[in-house]
Order: sequence, then C-alpha cells, then structure tokens
Amino acid sequence: MKAMVLTAIGKPLELRQRADPVPAAGEIRVRVEACAVCRTDLHVVDGELADPRVPIVPGHEIVGIVESVGEGEARHRPGTRVGIPWLGHTCGCCGYCRAGQENLCDRPVFTGYTRDGGFASHVVADAAYAFALDGFSDPVAAAPLMCAGLIGWRSLRIAGEGRRIGLYGFGAAAHIVAQVCRWQGREVYAFTRPGDKAAQDHARGLGALWAGGSDQKPPDLLDCAIIFAPVGALAPAALAAVRKGGRVVCGGIHMSDIPSMPYRLLWEERQLVSVANLTRHDAVEFLELAPRAGVETTTTVYPLERANEALDDLRAGRLQGAAVLVP
Repeated sequence: MKAMVLTAIGKPLELRQRADPVPAAGEIRVRVEACAVCRTDLHVVDGELADPRVPIVPGHEIVGIVESVGEGEARHRPGTRVGIPWLGHTCGCCGYCRAGQENLCDRPVFTGYTRDGGFASHVVADAAYAFALDGFSDPVAAAPLMCAGLIGWRSLRIAGEGRRIGLYGFGAAAHIVAQVCRWQGREVYAFTRPGDKAAQDHARGLGALWAGGSDQKPPDLLDCAIIFAPVGALAPAALAAVRKGGRVVCGGIHMSDIPSMPYRLLWEERQLVSVANLTRHDAVEFLELAPRAGVETTTTVYPLERANEALDDLRAGRLQGAAVLVP
C-alpha cells in the first residue's frame, strides 16, 4: 500500500510504501476510494491538537470498499462500500459510554490522529465504527459527509430548531448544513471571511437568504448560530447577532482563544456551547437523512500524492466545499 505520512509535526507529509495492513479480530481492511480533507487534519499536521501519534497517516473522512475482514467480523462483507469517520473506537465502559455519550469517552481512538487514517490506498478500521454506504454510488461526493456532514449535523441538532440560523465560516461543514437547513425550511445567514465574494456566492447558490463578511451584522437577529471557523473572535460576534435566549455552538475541535467580552453579550440567557466529536447514532441518523434532504457536496479532487497541496489550499481558504484525495 501507499500512504502520505506525517513524520514530524509541522512538516510536509511524505509518500511512503508500506505492507498491506492485516485486520485483527473485529476489524476490516478497506481499499480507499476517496478521503476528504478536514480542517482537523490541518490541526493535527500543524500541532494544534495535543499528543498526536507520530508517525501517523491523517484522514478521517474515508469512503472505500471492504477487502477483507478479521476473525469474528460479520457486520461488513468484502466488496461492500463503507464510510469511516473520526471516531474510531470507544471503551464502552466509562461513565460517558454507559450514559450514551460515547463522543466524550475517556479512552477514545480517533482515525487519522491516534490510529492511521485514510490518506492512503488502504486502511484498517474497527468494524463497529464503520458505516454501510450501500446507497451512495459516488465515493468522492460521499467522503465529506463522514466528518463535515456528521459534525455539522451534530452541531445543528445542538443549536436547536430556531428558524433563523447563522453559519460562521462557509466551508465544508457549512455548505452541507446549509442544504439541510433549507430542506428543513429554515433561513440561512452565511458569514465568510470579509471580502470573500466567492464563498458568499457559493452560500447564496445553496439557498442562503443572506451572505456577508464575519465583520458584518445580519439584517435580522438570529435564533441560533454555529461557528465552524477556528476563530475565537467570532464567539462574541455571534453572541451579538443572536436574539435573547439564542444559542451559539462552536463546532470545531480547535479554536483560537476567545477574547474578553462584555457580559451583556451573554446576558438575557444566551448560551455559548461546544460540540465534541460524534456518536455512531449521529452517523446513522445523518446518513439516512442526507439523501432525503438532497445534499450535494462541492468537491475539488486531488491525487493522493498531492495531499500537501490540498492541505495548503484548505489552510489558505482557496477551496469552496471540500478537498478530496483519491488514491
């Protein structure tokens, strides 16, 4: 197999040849068809997440074909298409797992962070944390759903059912969430980097009622907002844009420091909350909903060997939608 490997934090990924992995009991080996590039991959490569396993193969928005299964595995058959997300394994016995909050597991394993991920031609995964994609015929289009879609869906559920919703940072997750919101009959207000006309046009094309810079105020107070951009300064801006009792959800795994802000922005029962990881229930729920909602992902395809270029384009904000690596 071939893989793009992070050998040192802050260094470009290196193309390596490796022996094909062998699935252990309860695991599957998957031939990767496509792996989307997530901002979390940037956080891993740039050292913004603590204690990554290095060397590591990044990538956790994986779509591929099951090639072989480990002993005792009966969930997935060879030749079937599966998706592999960020959450790679949970302990099943800590207080959070027992309470149905496996996203907060005390001893989790994360794909592309603490176990090798999908920037490769092959990957091994815990079969219990892979999801059948029988109805998804295009692996490139499906790949962004495995994180941008899943964490976007969890963020949307936590944001609540407010009619007017603001999306701060119109990238891979927001362009999927916007389509779900419009299907639900909500009004979408998209906030981009100031002056990013391409992103604003993209948002309007996906049904946003209003699109502008993150330095602007929406024409109406919002019921809720989700922050996907890893910019702490957007928290007070979003709080200022929501109505009394409104909720602001921070949807990223990493964010720059939230600056000091006047208490009046939080007062009147506004809420500022975070989202952490996902549960398998989130995946089952969203993957059933996405086709019904008519979600179509916007993608830019890169050969696997150009993974560093894809990361650079994401870092610089040169992408609309999601970058997808194809071995």
